[in-house]
Amino acid sequence: MKSKDAKKGLADKNGAELQKELEALLKEQFGLRMQAATQQLTNTSKLVQVRRGIARVRTLIHQKTLQGKVA
Repeated sequence: MKSKDAKKGLADKNGAELQKELEALLKEQFGLRMQAATQQLTNTSKLVQVRRGIARVRTLIHQKTLQGKVA
């Protein structure tokens, strides 16, 4: 259920908001990768969640750019 709500929330955002969300997720991913490299990461599943979140946001950005070009 949680992911469906998150998907709907992302779909309602415009391009600039999606870019901000993408930047935040990329920073979070970097921090998690550094924690993993220094053996400080306790929740390894968070890396997978963030990576999938990045993919969702990038997909939505791509879809919105295609809709803008077609329309």
